[in-house]
Amino acid sequence: MVRNAVLFILTFCLSIVLFSCAEKEEGRTEDATTERQVNPPHVWRVKFMILNPGHYHAALVQKSMYDRVAPIAHVYAPDGPEVQEYLKRIESFNTRPENPTSWQEKAYTGEDYLEKMLTEKPGNVVVMSGNNQKKTEYIKSAVDAGLNVFCDKPMCIDAEGFKLLEQAFATAEKNGVLLYDIMTERFNILCILQKMLVLNKDVFGQLQNGSVDEPAVVKESVHHFFKYVSGTPIKRPTWYFDTTQQGEGLVDVTTHLIDLVMWTCLPDEPIDYQKDIVMKKARRWPTMLTRQQYEKVTRAPDFPDFLKGKLNNEGVLSYYANGEMIYAMKGVHVKLAVTWNFQAPQGGGDTHHSLFRGSKANVIIRQGKEQDYRPELYVEPAPGASAEELAASLKKALAELQSKYPGLALKRQANSWQVLIPDEHRIGHEAHFRKVTEKYLQYLADGKLPEWEVPNMIAKYYITTRALQLARQ
Repeated sequence: MVRNAVLFILTFCLSIVLFSCAEKEEGRTEDATTERQVNPPHVWRVKFMILNPGHYHAALVQKSMYDRVAPIAHVYAPDGPEVQEYLKRIESFNTRPENPTSWQEKAYTGEDYLEKMLTEKPGNVVVMSGNNQKKTEYIKSAVDAGLNVFCDKPMCIDAEGFKLLEQAFATAEKNGVLLYDIMTERFNILCILQKMLVLNKDVFGQLQNGSVDEPAVVKESVHHFFKYVSGTPIKRPTWYFDTTQQGEGLVDVTTHLIDLVMWTCLPDEPIDYQKDIVMKKARRWPTMLTRQQYEKVTRAPDFPDFLKGKLNNEGVLSYYANGEMIYAMKGVHVKLAVTWNFQAPQGGGDTHHSLFRGSKANVIIRQGKEQDYRPELYVEPAPGASAEELAASLKKALAELQSKYPGLALKRQANSWQVLIPDEHRIGHEAHFRKVTEKYLQYLADGKLPEWEVPNMIAKYYITTRALQLARQ
């Protein structure tokens, strides 16, 4: 009897303990489940930290959601209209009726934003797109702290910045983190097809070396300060028109052009800037901006004090946004030119002209008035080459490309051919940000960049900053 009573009491006490533990464990499980729903480590290995997002490209990285990226994005920036503009754009992505995003922005705004980010480190990838004056310093600070960096161009805007960038790449390798710039144009279908035709020896033959007077590769682009992004008139920050903060034209958009030249001519091949690059010529010239134009694109009623000292006697700003350079890359002469106008003509937009000269054919992208400002791809026989042989090899090449890009066709135009590209393959500039971000996420998953990427990024920024030095002389 006593024995049964003791067993009953022990059983009862044990059940209370187990029930109590279950309650506590259930509570912990619920908390853990909530945490996993917000940030499940088994799925989301990447957490974004957005640093001082002064350029709309920062938001375009988040125009889509990514399986590997946590929806919580931590933002560190000085308080002001730029971070608010960025947050509004993210909110517009979250609330759009079609395929909305679900970003959860946690913003810290204060003058110590950089120190705060480096102290807290709630993420492992720093996304940078904004004022370029201190960007290289930000990059170096981030990789020193063991953080990966996904950076909008340019990574540096002068020779001093280039030296610091070289150090940053060395530190990134030492710390096992990935420093990478956002090269969206590699995902432009026109650039992809141009590259594939240039690499087709039956169509293109051998890339010519060219000369200073007749370069083998010519890339020219025209851009506009006032335009629409995601259907909204762009609002540029007031500092955008200060070359000490934004950088001159020779060190800005030219990064894309240089990248495309390397990527097309020498794919997967590392470039040593000290051995393989020789700068030949460079020049620069300004775009003249009135106070009314400045107000239209910045919403600021007047030029700020840091620009007033740069106005001419008529109160117009000389903004050195334009430049041209000629350099040799492993003996191949390349000419690049960038022009910035205030606003595009009616029905027009940013344009891109690209020419690669081969021994059998020239492969060209044109985007002028004749093309209704829509980029189109053309192939024409090189001087002395057979048009009939080119036609046969080109048709064969297009047939081989059909499996990946169905619907491609050829249209004869006098002595050349236009490659007709269906609209389904023509995704816009903003959509390219998803593509390049996915590529970077794959590199993070692999734990490394392709071996040629780092030396070629270093070579790219050597070319831009060396051209600026030469042009200023």
